[in-house]
Amino acid sequence: MNNKKKTYCDWVAVDWGTSNMRYWVMHSNEVIHSSRTPFGMVNLDRACYENILVDELDTFLNPSICTPILICGMAGARQGWKEAPYKSVPCKPPELHEAVSVKCKDSRFIVKILPGLKQNRPADIMRGEETQIKGILEKHDRFDGVVCLPGTHTKWVRISAGEVVSFQTFMTGELFSLLSEKSVLKHSIAKEGLDEKIFKSSIEEIISNNKIFAAKVFGLRAESIIKSLSVSDARSRLSGYLIGLELSGSRAYWLGETVFILGEDSISLAYEIGLRSQGVEVIRDLLDMEASLEGLKAIFNLKNGMNIS
Repeated sequence: MNNKKKTYCDWVAVDWGTSNMRYWVMHSNEVIHSSRTPFGMVNLDRACYENILVDELDTFLNPSICTPILICGMAGARQGWKEAPYKSVPCKPPELHEAVSVKCKDSRFIVKILPGLKQNRPADIMRGEETQIKGILEKHDRFDGVVCLPGTHTKWVRISAGEVVSFQTFMTGELFSLLSEKSVLKHSIAKEGLDEKIFKSSIEEIISNNKIFAAKVFGLRAESIIKSLSVSDARSRLSGYLIGLELSGSRAYWLGETVFILGEDSISLAYEIGLRSQGVEVIRDLLDMEASLEGLKAIFNLKNGMNIS
């Protein structure tokens, strides 16, 4: 006979992105279960969100109480579950009282969604990254400087006195996916790998003369046919051309600065190599998933008895 007492959660932290949803089931401030699912905003209609939470969390929910669920990311987009209006920079990352409530049918939980940030000039937006920034500020008290968040849409963020002062987004990751998987280059680019020497050389080519970017990119196709350029070398060169183009455009953020890179290992390593090749000092010690959780924990702030209801 199993007399083990069932452990229910105290609250749930969720990072609901465009292509996937990550969540952490919390008992006090300790994770008792976590998962990454493919149920991203892009594939959902509004009726799906609550059902997904019920399916994923059913065994952790105490039927006698209303469990708080705190969500950041694209669930708060206009096309998401419920729109959480953007805060305008300069500002601090969102706090709990700024989250919007979502009416749910299931009485076992209550949901709040955090807002993203917006910038009017030049126009820019972020959702989810602001919570990661909160996680950085929680781990690195009084951090002032520049954060680079590599990904599908890479963000460069300037932080001062605990506030996001300005930011700029580059579609570098998405451009790489489109060019390597959907364009005429799709048969010329390897699925993985990075030759550091070729990568850095390609960055230098584009930083020196970014006007020839489009010609350099087509040259990968031509060289694969005429000169038997290998698919692995072509991948390193395409990565270098795209990140080099981004570094040209983001120079105002990284020149003369120490840059904190936050992201998954492979892509953040590429940015670290690229920045170091330009003489930039880099800090990279926190994965994006860890930062999201740390940010959500800080915002929920269980230790101070804050309540989401």
